[in-house]
Amino acid sequence: MHPSDVSALKFEPRRIKVGDWRITALSDGFFRLDGGAMWGVVPKNLWQKLTPPAEDNTIRMALRPFLAERGEHRVVIEVGLGDRWDAKSRAIYHIEPTTSLEQSLAAAGHHVNDITHVVATHCHWDHIGAQVMLRDGRLTPQFPNARHFAPSIEIAMAKRPGHARQGSYRAEDLLAIEEAGLLSGFDGRAEIVPGLVAHTLGGHSDGVSVVTIGDEQGECAVFWSDVVPTTHHIQPPYIMAYDLDVARSFEVRSAWLERAAAGGWTGLFYHDEEHAFGRIVRAGKRYACEPLTGS
Repeated sequence: MHPSDVSALKFEPRRIKVGDWRITALSDGFFRLDGGAMWGVVPKNLWQKLTPPAEDNTIRMALRPFLAERGEHRVVIEVGLGDRWDAKSRAIYHIEPTTSLEQSLAAAGHHVNDITHVVATHCHWDHIGAQVMLRDGRLTPQFPNARHFAPSIEIAMAKRPGHARQGSYRAEDLLAIEEAGLLSGFDGRAEIVPGLVAHTLGGHSDGVSVVTIGDEQGECAVFWSDVVPTTHHIQPPYIMAYDLDVARSFEVRSAWLERAAAGGWTGLFYHDEEHAFGRIVRAGKRYACEPLTGS
């Protein structure tokens, strides 16, 4: 048995149903980021109880793509950072390739060729790296049969050198998709397939988006991306130092957290080490998160 098959067997996908959508939490491993940067102005004596840091002050973060399936549509939302990292980068970010996206898809019963759509909520390297793979010395799409979508402003920022957040992007992760004729940009509210909608918000980055799946007036899930990176970041002021526009982040987080709580939406969390699914609810003047285990 090939080692990748063993990893796929060890990984156990967790699924939920939202209306007539089936949503599966996948994996592209783990990495670590500085705890202070992940928590912004929140004092360490508060956040270290929620996300205990290592000696170097880093906290462990999941890389958790989601597969949304309904009818003929098999949509991967976010893909992870992939495996094209040198030893220095792996050490800096403590990259743990425990299970690749391809392996977790296999454990869920799918091959990369089965995927019809790939959605990136923004184009930071830890969110789009696994869109491409190195084959015969050149980068090629990991999902050759899928239409790929990303916010138009994020595509432009990934290609633009010299800006303040240049280190958050790798243009090559998009260029191979674009050159293959698979990449489309979106703006504002964009229905990728019927019932699956991307909403460009901004704040964390110029075009960071969330994705709703299902009926926004009824049974609905929301992929939070880096707008709410973990189940611990559910208070509006808990804004990462990585966010480009703090005022905008507070505005969109406040509005969307309230919307999700009022609607009883199921949250999909990309970076939470433990919880893939959770429902945000009102707890007095604050919010609380009720984790959902899936099956």
